[in-house]
Amino acid sequence: MKRFNWASIRLMLMFGMVIFLYSFTGKRNLNRKIAKAEVVFVGENQLFVKQKAVNKLLIENRTDPKTIGRDALDLNKLEKTIDSHPMIEKSEVFVSVDGVLKAVVKQKTPIARISDEGVSFYIDYKGNKMPLSSNYTARVLLVSGEINDKNKEKFAKLFRVIYDDVFLKKNIIGIQVMPNGSVLLLNRNYNFTIDFGQLINVEQKFKNYKAFFQKVVLDSSITKYKKIDLRFAEQVVCTK
Repeated sequence: MKRFNWASIRLMLMFGMVIFLYSFTGKRNLNRKIAKAEVVFVGENQLFVKQKAVNKLLIENRTDPKTIGRDALDLNKLEKTIDSHPMIEKSEVFVSVDGVLKAVVKQKTPIARISDEGVSFYIDYKGNKMPLSSNYTARVLLVSGEINDKNKEKFAKLFRVIYDDVFLKKNIIGIQVMPNGSVLLLNRNYNFTIDFGQLINVEQKFKNYKAFFQKVVLDSSITKYKKIDLRFAEQVVCTK
């Protein structure tokens, strides 16, 4: 007469029940509808793109997110769709435990505004083009002159150096790109122009400029100058 190992049988039955419940719950969960859609912006920038526009991308142009079943969702596709928006740097899309389809969105960060032959656009922190927004205007460097595929990386580096420096970001408000590729800078509070020259020794030139500025602003002689020449890495030449 065979003896049954009831402990093993109970274990197998429990294991089978767990699989059944998991499968049943998962299938039922997929068949559920989305409770609502929600867009959350992260970062400190003002909104260059309206929340409504991103929400429309999130629910794929449907008027009511409650008509969307979880089994019909392709989260990777939704992320790619939102990331393709020219104002958006990165998004993360997921469904919360309470059935909310949520998109966490990071906008691009504009660091300069280019104006050339009637065409205007932003350059973002990564050096890519970013269209102007009808929703908000960023207070960034105003740049005139040609920025092309050959020089855009050098200029993006220059813009980042200014954007990341508290002093430069506050004081340098404009850049003029000359036909030969040299650069003139405009200061916020004074009428002198800054001849920066070619985009070489960028950090050293700004270091020289800050040292000069801190010296002359103390004795009020800064208002006497019409031009500050930074073309030479070892010195600052001033013209009254």
